[in-house]
Amino acid sequence: MKRAKISALGCYTPPRVLTNHDLEQMVSTSDQWILDRTGISERHIAPPDIATSDMAAEAAKTALAQRGVDAAELDAILVCTVTPDMLFPATACLVQHRIGATKAWGFDLVAACSGFLYGLTTGAHLIACGSHKKVLVIGSDTMSRIIDYTDRGTCVLFGDGAGAMLLEAAEDGEPAGFMDFLGEIDGSGGDYLKMPAGGSRMPASAETVANRMHFVHQDGQQVFKYAVRKMHEICKTLLERNGLSASEVDLLIPHQANRRIVCATAERLGLPIERVVINIGKYGNTTAGTIPLATRDALESGRLKKGHTVLFAAVGAGYTVGASLWHWAY
Repeated sequence: MKRAKISALGCYTPPRVLTNHDLEQMVSTSDQWILDRTGISERHIAPPDIATSDMAAEAAKTALAQRGVDAAELDAILVCTVTPDMLFPATACLVQHRIGATKAWGFDLVAACSGFLYGLTTGAHLIACGSHKKVLVIGSDTMSRIIDYTDRGTCVLFGDGAGAMLLEAAEDGEPAGFMDFLGEIDGSGGDYLKMPAGGSRMPASAETVANRMHFVHQDGQQVFKYAVRKMHEICKTLLERNGLSASEVDLLIPHQANRRIVCATAERLGLPIERVVINIGKYGNTTAGTIPLATRDALESGRLKKGHTVLFAAVGAGYTVGASLWHWAY
């Protein structure tokens, strides 16, 4: 079995920034209220002519250019998103055509905020079985398109963005790459975070639009409590399964849903906050985009280095939960 490694990373965020002060003019809230509860100061918002596939393609191009790989060399493209350009065709098809990945197959993966993590694991196994040499995993979400900007409980949380990681096989004896993954789903929490309409159970109609059923609906208290508990539990279980302690983790890169969730996870693991990446203040929750964006920021700031043991973790709607361990390759 081959061992997959992350060999390149590219990200994209749209240029427009929506600040907390901007939101004060749109909904009953305040900069301090948002900061205290979420840790978010601003988020990026895509213009009307930019969709999920556009951001995904830009992130993909950046990752490929970083590695010096032509898109025609890709074997597979996995796009992790809950905001596809349309229900079908898959966003992966649109990205494949846009970047010229003429030999790649692929698909969309829907796991909400855990999507990118699930995509990384899927891609790592495609590499491991030896059938694929280059797999591109992309997390891209245009959350602003499904957010109700009259609902202060959700509109302050989300932003738009994308990130892509290129997976290749590590060289024999190279101390880099995928180590292990642990995932869970719990459908009993499905009602607490969802977009009610637009699927086969509640197709679009004048009534669903009038009732604002095509936006994110969230029971914030329930989601928060579950995320705090499960983020810690799954990280702890994965570390124990691999005979590791928190002190042996160089960097925790969690999904960026809420600063308080991230800090609570670190505290329960006994991990100093200096070894945790928190960049939610600049981007908000970009759903499948948060982990690659946080990884990019860790690299650019010098906090993530070759050989580091990295723990990725996420909790999302569904509920979906995941954690994975990697040795960073570059």
